[in-house]
Amino acid sequence: MAKNTERFSDRVENYIKYRPGYSDAIVKSLKETIGFDSNWVVADIGSGTGLSAEMFLKNGNKVYTVEPNKEMREAGEGFLGEYEGFSSVDGTSEATTLADQSIDLIVAAQAFHWFDRNAFKSECKRIGRVGAYCLLIWNERKVESDFEKAYEDLLIRYATDYTSVDHRNIKAKDLDDFFSPQQVSAASMLTYQSFPYEGVKGRLLSSSYAPNVGHPNYEPMIAYLREIFDKYQKDGHVSFSYDCKLFLGGV
Repeated sequence: MAKNTERFSDRVENYIKYRPGYSDAIVKSLKETIGFDSNWVVADIGSGTGLSAEMFLKNGNKVYTVEPNKEMREAGEGFLGEYEGFSSVDGTSEATTLADQSIDLIVAAQAFHWFDRNAFKSECKRIGRVGAYCLLIWNERKVESDFEKAYEDLLIRYATDYTSVDHRNIKAKDLDDFFSPQQVSAASMLTYQSFPYEGVKGRLLSSSYAPNVGHPNYEPMIAYLREIFDKYQKDGHVSFSYDCKLFLGGV
């Protein structure tokens, strides 16, 4: 099994094209709740290809994107390189290499479930300025429509370690423990994606637990994907819905 920091090396192209992004409404909410503005310095930990960092760069923030995976980090540099406030960092959640007390908002989007939580908490305390916040974000794919239920069944049948690495394994107590002794506030926003067949295939293969070409589960998985797409598509598309979950607390 690939180390967590290497799991997405062969997924970059599909990740960029087919993963859901993040709404600018997140920044608007931060402005309303904690007085966030363009002067805050942001660290996006486990930043991947830069999907989450972009909303802060568009707001005018200085953003350090910390990503240990070379291929993902280089994709982020290509995606975000034109933003004046962008700085790419080769680091991990446990050792960001950022300066002590240099960050106002620490963000982890779709990455927290890969971290050593205790080590990350210590690193947040080290790099966070007095009064700093930590924001955890993930898009939780809903399992409600007939297609979404069939897609979930596909993952359970064919994915390698889907149930063990799913961020839905993170419970309320885990979040309370991470933010303690500070309080954590939770919110969610509904988002959607709609794909033709090639898009939903790319969305599947962007996941680290989806077998890739050469794995014995790959061909039967793709055949099943074609079957459920054909069964549930409307006008040549199927839809995913997500709860974009936000957890915010002091460092």
